[in-house]
Amino acid sequence: MTLLEFARGPAMEWSLIILVAGVVLRFAGIFLLTRHKTYFRTKGGSTLAAGLRTIGTRSAPTPDLEHRVRFSHYTGYLWHIGLFITVLFYAPHILFFESILGFGWPALPTSVVLAAAAVTLAVLIALLIRRMVHPVLKTISGFDDYASWFVTTLPLVTGLVAFGHLGADFGWRYETLLAVHILSVELLFVYFPFGKLFHPFSIWFTRYMIGGQMEQRGVRA
Repeated sequence: MTLLEFARGPAMEWSLIILVAGVVLRFAGIFLLTRHKTYFRTKGGSTLAAGLRTIGTRSAPTPDLEHRVRFSHYTGYLWHIGLFITVLFYAPHILFFESILGFGWPALPTSVVLAAAAVTLAVLIALLIRRMVHPVLKTISGFDDYASWFVTTLPLVTGLVAFGHLGADFGWRYETLLAVHILSVELLFVYFPFGKLFHPFSIWFTRYMIGGQMEQRGVRA
C-alpha cells in the first residue's frame, strides 16, 4: 500500500469516524449541560425570539468595543470566508464531497480559489505573529490555540505546495505531495471535535441557548 492509498483509504475512513463520533459526543455533552434544574423564577418572554436575536447581536462586537477589536474582527471574518471558499468551491474538493454526499455544486475558477487560499494563509500567519507578540494574547494563549492554528494552516500550505508541484526540485513526486495534503486534512478532522476548532458547530447553538436563558432571567443578552 502506497502512502497515497493509505491516505485515501484507511486514514480517511478512520479520520471521518473520529470526526463524526467526536462531534456527536460534544453535542451530547452540551445538551446534558442544559438539562439542569432551574432555581430562579422565569420572567416569561419568547426564548425563541431572544435566542435568534442573540445569534445576530453576538456576531459583531458592540460599538463601544469595536475600536479595540477591529483588527481581530475583520481578519477573523476574512480568513473564515477565504477558508470557506477554498474548501467548498475548489473543483477537486467538490468531487470529494460529492463522493460522500452524493451531490455536488458548481466550482469557482481555480484562480479565485488560489487567491482566497493565499489571502487566508497570509491572514493566519499575521494572526499567529500577533498572538505571539501581543502582551495579552501571548499570556492567555495555550496549547489548543497554537495547535488549532497549526492543524488549520497545514492543509492550506500542503495544498498550495501540491498544486504548484513545489517539491519537484527535491525529488518529491506529486503523489507524495497529494498524500501529505490529504493526511494534513485528516489530522484536522481528528483534532476538530476536541478543541476550539469545534466552534463552527457550537457557536450558533450556544449563542441561541444563552439568549434564551437570559430572556428567562429578564436580561437582554
